Amino acid sequence: MFDVGFSEILLILVIALVVLGPDKLPKLAADIGRWVGRARSMARQLSAQLEQEVRLDEMARAQQRAAAESASSPTPPPPSPAPSPVAVPFPTGAVAASAPAAESVASTPADAPVTPIAAVTPVVPVTPVAQTTPAAPLNSASDAKP
Repeated sequence: MFDVGFSEILLILVIALVVLGPDKLPKLAADIGRWVGRARSMARQLSAQLEQEVRLDEMARAQQRAAAESASSPTPPPPSPAPSPVAVPFPTGAVAASAPAAESVASTPADAPVTPIAAVTPVVPVTPVAQTTPAAPLNSASDAKP
């Protein structure tokens, strides 16, 4: 549409230098730069404000929809309270004898308060698994089978 190349810009700068002179041209360029900066800043603020208004409008619509849905559907009954955990002591055979925590649980007197199950972690004995060595990688083309 309107094509301005480098040669046209150079011609406009030369004419401005001749008309305004070397004293006024730098001041005019600084003023134009400030005006362009202010215009860009105002455009940026306007777009940010419009985006914020759109987000607020979407949130208001979502709240209205949620209010309409909650008014149309019956409210569910409140959940029943969760049962309290029952404290049951661990049998001594289920806990490994080498663990110090198991000894302290097994050695508690009968009249001592019992620790809830969720607070005691049982120690499970671990059986070792046989380790296998991976096959050696093929090093050359002669090792590979056809």
